[in-house]
Amino acid sequence: MHRALVAVVLAAPMLAADQNAQLSAPEIMKRVAENQDREQKARAAFLYEETIRVDTRRTNGKLAREERADLLVTPTAQGTEKKRRSIAGRYWYKGKYINFNGEPIPHPDSLDGELVSSFRDDLTNDKTKDGLGKDLFPLTSDEQKDLKFEIAGERVIAGRKAWIIRFTPADKDEFAWAGEALIDEEEFQPVSVYTRLSRRIPFFVRTVLGTDLPGLGFNVSYARIDKDIWFPVSFGTEFRLRAVFFINRDISVSLENKKFKLATAESQIRYESAVTQ
Repeated sequence: MHRALVAVVLAAPMLAADQNAQLSAPEIMKRVAENQDREQKARAAFLYEETIRVDTRRTNGKLAREERADLLVTPTAQGTEKKRRSIAGRYWYKGKYINFNGEPIPHPDSLDGELVSSFRDDLTNDKTKDGLGKDLFPLTSDEQKDLKFEIAGERVIAGRKAWIIRFTPADKDEFAWAGEALIDEEEFQPVSVYTRLSRRIPFFVRTVLGTDLPGLGFNVSYARIDKDIWFPVSFGTEFRLRAVFFINRDISVSLENKKFKLATAESQIRYESAVTQ
């Protein structure tokens, strides 16, 4: 009896791996979506630090404006609350770069000032539990319903096996996200996600309205904070924005999340006091 029990325990991981190997791409992504929904409460128990950087450049490559904002992210019943702790940057003005540190932010109504604040606020004001816009990546059931998936192979990341899952809109004429995700085979969690627009902005919009977004896409990397709890730790995108004929900028946006810790009453008070010193 003892030997039989040992044999069953030893065989369990191999049986699970074999069952996972038989899963289809839609079945894998369904498990991912179920985990995302289930993890909302667990993610809300963590607080962490976040840094957002946004740069705008002219088409000749010359920096127009750059800003860095440091935030403290704390959980709330609705999602997350982000408190800005510092902001600094520089911008080109009358033939030279001017540095700034703190608020008020100089020239916020300028073209580059508005572009930088717009992209920063898109990340800052989000109410999802993991701090990134839930409409950026097909990780929940609702977002996956209009996509088709296929397994494109496997990869080993930090000693853990991951599926390579490619996704495209189910309707090839749909203007939506396409890309590739690495999914951890043991916990069915996203390791990284790369997205791009499934097709170019329509010709009419580009030529008549003068609006285009060539190169638009996102890269997100996740880290395993605890068993079955994964957070996005880095986000990045670079693209060109051409709008209504007079806006022509290269935009770079990056986000870094770090120093995760459980938001117990004791740790949160200790952490808050350190911030206010």
